Amino acid sequence: MEIRKLGRTGLQVSELALGTMQFGWTASEQAAFEVMDAYVEVGGNLIDTADIYSRWAKGNPGGVSEEIIGRWMRARGNRQQIVLATKVRGRMWEGPNGEGLSRAHVMRAVDDSLRRLQTDYIDLYQTHFYDEHTPIKETMRALDDLVRAGKVRYVGCSNYPAWRLAEALWASDKHGLERYVSLQPHYNVAYREEFEREMADLVKQYGIGVINYSPLGGGFLTGKYRRQETPPASARAEGVQKRYFNERSFDLLDDMKKIGQAHDKGVLQVALAWLLTNPLVTSPIVGANSVEQLQSSLDAVGFRLSETEMDKLDALSDYKT
Repeated sequence: MEIRKLGRTGLQVSELALGTMQFGWTASEQAAFEVMDAYVEVGGNLIDTADIYSRWAKGNPGGVSEEIIGRWMRARGNRQQIVLATKVRGRMWEGPNGEGLSRAHVMRAVDDSLRRLQTDYIDLYQTHFYDEHTPIKETMRALDDLVRAGKVRYVGCSNYPAWRLAEALWASDKHGLERYVSLQPHYNVAYREEFEREMADLVKQYGIGVINYSPLGGGFLTGKYRRQETPPASARAEGVQKRYFNERSFDLLDDMKKIGQAHDKGVLQVALAWLLTNPLVTSPIVGANSVEQLQSSLDAVGFRLSETEMDKLDALSDYKT
């Protein structure tokens, strides 16, 4: 797997990151161990989680994914080989400081994550989404203190609007604090407008690494959906239908299928290759409930599109046209 530098840092990460939202939710602990084993076996090193995973599921208190990763690293003895990324912001305990990006929440949340992960440091600590109730200087000062204390090595953000990321970079520069080195946005070949309109120029100008989630559009970019077909009844399928079920997106799938056939690849691998060829993207986050699912994503490792193929997909999916 190709190793890439994260933003302007010296941190080296693999071309595909492994997302772990499923662990302890739709994937058992045994399945999670198998997926992580398969991922690192082919050279993957960036494992992404969050403290709230998966608190929305019945009976899940949050922190379960972190706990599974912690037990896996302890069992395998491979903590030094992993670039471990987690997130803070969502509600993790009751009371007014049980969520947010205040100093009070961040300082308790990081210790809780470290305990669950069975480690004394986090490689990349990310603010999960912005907190309109907390001054950005307070958040960045807290993150800076965590880096200075050795609990965190780098800091990043997720789901930030451009104005908030710019404000955070300005605050770090003005006050001499650690700066965000990465952004985790929702971005794929069929969902480009939000990132490219708001964030692309900003991350390019300031050398921010991009670790995007939903690279397969909730399954739409696997090619499993068809024109005129009613998707299965589920909240996930309804979301996919609302966002992607239009002629333009299905036309895009048709051309992705043709490009894939020329390389003996499927639509899923073409979707990942579009991101892997994109100079703004560092490492798309792929998830899996099983090794079989993961292998479909791993089949895109090393696969890059030609300039002509990129231009064709860009023209089909560009929100400006």
